Amino acid sequence: MMPLVFANVGEESIIRKVGGSPEVRAHLEDLGFVTGGNVTVISTAGGNLIVNIKDSRVAISREMASKIMV
Repeated sequence: MMPLVFANVGEESIIRKVGGSPEVRAHLEDLGFVTGGNVTVISTAGGNLIVNIKDSRVAISREMASKIMV
């Protein structure tokens, strides 16, 4: 298990755990980051990530991505 920030671009990963405060976890779950879901890193720019989750592209900060374990 590793943070999403270390996933390779183009590699599909399964979300194992979503960490952080209850507010952060709720926000990430609203965006589609739920345990057991698939996520693919599309690109990284300035430390931030653009990911494909549930057929949508979402940009998240490196800090948020570090709370998502794959």
